[in-house]
Amino acid sequence: MLIDSHSHLEMDDFDRDRDEVIRRAGQAGVDVIITVGTTLSDCKKAVSIVRQYGAVYAAIGIHPHEVKDIDNTTYDDLRELSKGDKVVAYGEIGLDFFRNLSPRDVQIRRFGEQLELAGEVGLPIIIHDRDAHKEILEMLRGWKGKRGVIHCFSGDFGMARKCLDMGFYISIPGAVTFGKSEKLQDVVKRTPITGLLLETDAPYLTPHPNRGKRNEPAYVVHTAKKVADIKGLTFEHVASVTSENTRDLFGIA
Repeated sequence: MLIDSHSHLEMDDFDRDRDEVIRRAGQAGVDVIITVGTTLSDCKKAVSIVRQYGAVYAAIGIHPHEVKDIDNTTYDDLRELSKGDKVVAYGEIGLDFFRNLSPRDVQIRRFGEQLELAGEVGLPIIIHDRDAHKEILEMLRGWKGKRGVIHCFSGDFGMARKCLDMGFYISIPGAVTFGKSEKLQDVVKRTPITGLLLETDAPYLTPHPNRGKRNEPAYVVHTAKKVADIKGLTFEHVASVTSENTRDLFGIA
């Protein structure tokens, strides 16, 4: 069985056929899906969704694109949402210096605040890092909370090694199946399977051979197959160990 450690089933892209998407995931052998909020409203929606589907668990947090909209009640609302029995992580949080949809100084301040809140509520973190490797590493080194995962990993193996040494997992998206993803494939090759999670980031980053379509949790199978091929392991071994890693990190029985 497989786990999709990061998707966005709460997004409007899935409002029309969420039941069918989750059913197809189960048919493909995906028995757990983590749906990850990016705004406060989507976090509330994610927590509502997990009450309806046994296979789905939630993460809550404010994405770096959206932190400009945090107000004086946001953290109280997130603190309350964190008490849900199927809320297993705080995220995705972090820095995005590629698009800069929130000002950089605001991103850094809010990331620090959310790291503090994640530590307070005792949840592992899901990190968004785009073009901010140095700053992410510096801030994580000073964090005293639980472990976490670097979602949609985009660094090189040198960065991966530093994250692994701090107790973080490396999450591999469907981009690993792309022809020009040599750096990510090198990270997969050199990172022990015990340090990897698998994800779709659905509805984004659809893997080959489904590129051009909306991504969905069932397609994590293609990512697992590619990781198995790169590492010279069986698909079953990759599925088993990455699922065990995900359950360990997020405390899913």
